[in-house]
Formats: sequence, C-alpha cells, structure tokens
Amino acid sequence: MKKTFLYFVLILIALSMLLPFFIMFLISLSGEENIFTDYKNINLSLCAYKNVFYSIPVAKYFLNSIIVALSTTIGQVFISALAGYGFARLKFKGSELLFFIVVITMMIPPQVNIVPLFYLMSKLGWINTYQAMIVPGLFGGFGVYLMRQYFLSFSKELEDASKLDGCNELQTFFKVALPCAVPALATLAIFTFVSTWNSFMWPLIVTNTDSMRTIAVGLTIFKGSFREVTMWGELMACACICSIPVIIVFLLGKKYLINNPQEGAVKG
Repeated sequence: MKKTFLYFVLILIALSMLLPFFIMFLISLSGEENIFTDYKNINLSLCAYKNVFYSIPVAKYFLNSIIVALSTTIGQVFISALAGYGFARLKFKGSELLFFIVVITMMIPPQVNIVPLFYLMSKLGWINTYQAMIVPGLFGGFGVYLMRQYFLSFSKELEDASKLDGCNELQTFFKVALPCAVPALATLAIFTFVSTWNSFMWPLIVTNTDSMRTIAVGLTIFKGSFREVTMWGELMACACICSIPVIIVFLLGKKYLINNPQEGAVKG
C-alpha cells in the first residue's frame, strides 16, 4: 500500500513537470489564434514553425549552439577528468592548496568575470568568434571537484593491477580509470551541455552579428522584434526547437548514469 502511494505521488510530480512542456508544444501549434482568449477555436497547424524559420536564421543559431555546446562539453569533461584524477591520485607539493583554489572559484559569481574576460577576449582578437564562446567554458571548478570525488572512490586494486601489467600513470588513466568513470563523465557532460546550451549573457556580450549568435540569444532577439502583439505561437515554436538537443542529450546519457562504476574496466 505504501509503495503504491509512493508511485502515485511520483507520477503526479512527473505529470506536473511535463505539463508546462505539453502546454508549450500546444501553443506552438496554435497558428495565429490567440490561445489565451479564444482557446476553444484553436486550429492546430505548423504555421508558427514556418514563420520562425522565415523570420530569423534559426538554422544558423542552432548550428552555432551545437558547435559551442559540444566543444565546451567535450573540452570541459576531458580537462576535468585529467585534473580530477591528478588531484585524487597524484600527490605533489601544494596539491591541497591548489585544489582549494579550484574549489574557491565555484564561489565566485560568473557576473564578476564578465568584464575581465571580455577585455581578454578583446586583446586576443576573439570577439565575435567561436573561441570567445568556447575557451572560457573549458574549465569549471565543479567539474574538477566532481571528478576528483569520483576518482577518490576508484578501486585501488584495479590501479595496482594496471601498474603490475606495466601501465604508467597516463595509461592507467585512459585504459582503467576513465572507463570506470563513465557515470561521472556522463553526469558532468549533461550538466555542462545544458548550461552551455542555455547560456545567454556571455554569448550576447561577445557576439555582434547574426552569423555568430546562439539559439538562446536568437530567441530573445526574436521576442524583441514584436512590437504591438506578442506572437506566442512563434515564441513557443522556437522554444520547442531549443529544447530538442537537451532532451536528446539526456536520453542518450541517462543509461550511463546507472551503470556499475567498475564494469568499464573489467573485460570478460
């Protein structure tokens, strides 16, 4: 009885989270009707999606976001895994102090870094380029912390066995530790991709042409292009398009979140 009640509560919570997405999708199909005042006579159509593609370069915005999000995710996951393994397994002078400094960076509001980062990007000549949107996101204190905590629980027996087989530190990392860390890597990848995909302030500041803007910035510009009447159908259509990659990444990554942490290093 208690288990049935728990499932019932979880289903209600899931439905409450899915309801806004369903409403967003419904509004995107509402055509030119005003869904808030005349919802009984709505004619479902794809006109809103067609208008979005005709009004702004959605394909270019989408491509830019894919390039930036994927590049940042791959780079941050790789750098965080290397740094986390080093802090967890390699003992060197000043390692604790250096890790403390890394953790401290998590407490600094990102808004504080905007001016110095913009100045640096300007001096490098990277304004309105992919480098300006990708490079600052390659390092993250949270990613290093997450990977370090994961590698601290990494089996010492597996590490010793790899060294007995003649592996050096890098070979142990790539052939043994990294396959074991797939759940942590997937978690970090999902968080990084979603945060980069939804990033608005930094891409807005370092880009100044339509050819380099991301989908989050493009959506805001599209909303600002309305003067007298807000075209909710077009806005929701653009929001639906924005959410597709995030959903795909989660669906692809969720199966790795529940894997046995040691199964990647053990071959039959």
